[in-house]
Amino acid sequence: MDFVLHVLEHSILDTLELVPLLFLTYLAMEAIEHVASDRVRSAVERSGKAGPVVGALLGAVPQCGFSAMAATLYAGRVVTVGTLVAVVLSTSDEMVPVFLAHQEPLGRLLAIMGVKVAVGAVVGLVVDAVLRARHRAGDGHLHIHELCEREHCHCDEHEALVHDSADERNHVGNADGHVHAHGHDHAGGHARWAIVRSALIHTVQVTFFILVVTFAFGLLIEYIGQDALGALLANHPVRATFVAALVGLVPNCGASVAITELYLDGVLAAGPMLAGLLASGGVGLLVLWRTNAGAGQNAVVTAFVYVVAVVAGLAVGALGILF
Repeated sequence: MDFVLHVLEHSILDTLELVPLLFLTYLAMEAIEHVASDRVRSAVERSGKAGPVVGALLGAVPQCGFSAMAATLYAGRVVTVGTLVAVVLSTSDEMVPVFLAHQEPLGRLLAIMGVKVAVGAVVGLVVDAVLRARHRAGDGHLHIHELCEREHCHCDEHEALVHDSADERNHVGNADGHVHAHGHDHAGGHARWAIVRSALIHTVQVTFFILVVTFAFGLLIEYIGQDALGALLANHPVRATFVAALVGLVPNCGASVAITELYLDGVLAAGPMLAGLLASGGVGLLVLWRTNAGAGQNAVVTAFVYVVAVVAGLAVGALGILF
């Protein structure tokens, strides 16, 4: 019973850390859709090709919430699939605090993060370029409204409230033609609250999903144990690369912690370690499966991240690169 409570406690704490960024992401997306969609859309279109570079740099920040944010934005087609992949590949998750706790040389940590950022940015740029060349980069429009419909958060009320607010500004007045300020503030307040309410609904739904899955995977990792995992990975570097990348896909901070610890303990070589950490994109892929309607797309993105992680890990192993 203590074992279960311990995993549950860590699952709750890990999940709660994501809530502020998730809420801010949904709040921003609701504002984009209902307040400034045209301006933001044009800005995204102008800077979209640099998205993977920016995403890879953001992903390097020791905070797995950015991968959740990227997955949510991709579900609304605010960012490209290349940007999403770049964020997932570069996300450091718990690698940074584990390295710092072990007082490892800062240069070693920065070298690994630099490789992850470079791989994420390059792969993301190539993905977007290939999709554009094949005319499969999407329709160029935001799809936040479809995301709202899938989540049943009644976002359609926003548009009506915003239009009501505009109508009151244009049509409600006194005898000398001036608009009543009270009516404008009232309608505007309702529109703002509707945006906040939908963002809260999105956040609660996704947070609950993350908590359930994180708890289940946490129990699995604790049950198997790091020693058994180390025995599986130590003796065969090629096999270790494939297995480490598979472990990295587990949407739980315990995956990146286990991979980093095994590497620092000398159980994992540099190649398998890099493969595991490239695939260890926090809860980004989990949020992608929860928010994006296309199961086929989600499967392709997940498989692609795994393949990139394995290829990069095997390349590092073959070249004998050490960190």
